[in-house]
Amino acid sequence: MSKLLQDAVAEFAKLPGVGRRTALRLSMHLLKMDAEAVEQMTSAIARFRREVRHCEECNNLSDEARCPICQNPERDRSTICVVEQVGDLMSIENTRQYRGLYHVLGGVISPMQGVGPSDLKIDMLIEKVAAGEVREVILAISTSIEGETTLFYIMNRLKAYPDVRVSTIARGIGFGDELEYVDELTITHALLNRRPVEG
Repeated sequence: MSKLLQDAVAEFAKLPGVGRRTALRLSMHLLKMDAEAVEQMTSAIARFRREVRHCEECNNLSDEARCPICQNPERDRSTICVVEQVGDLMSIENTRQYRGLYHVLGGVISPMQGVGPSDLKIDMLIEKVAAGEVREVILAISTSIEGETTLFYIMNRLKAYPDVRVSTIARGIGFGDELEYVDELTITHALLNRRPVEG
């Protein structure tokens, strides 16, 4: 096999969910593409990596200091939906059922992976709640062990604000499912049937 092809396959295989067979298929597809199209693709990827920013309000990806959701005056600023990753936010937005704001944690608490509460954007969330405008926090966190740990940690932090309603999305989403891969109808039902957190 060509060394150049081996290098391309090795780079594609570094992506999550891409094995060597898929990496080879992607590499061979690039050879069939017009050279200009490949240049546009690689340029877009490089520009994205170099220029994308995190929204200073919600930690979503943005081209500017604030993302379009946070800039939208029609969004309900009294409700914040807390998600792990940007992909989860996009899954909820695709349902067109939620009109509040978001907060992207950037992951979940996972001692095995060396991720603690200080590695996530939890303090940023608490600061927003402390400012007094928020009336409800919806915890839309995956139902994995790490997700549950994160959920309970945030719930404990939010107990200092008894006027703020804390809810979780309804557990129509199976234990261990990643929110990013759940279909939009299931997410819609989970959002509409959210329940208050006891305790």
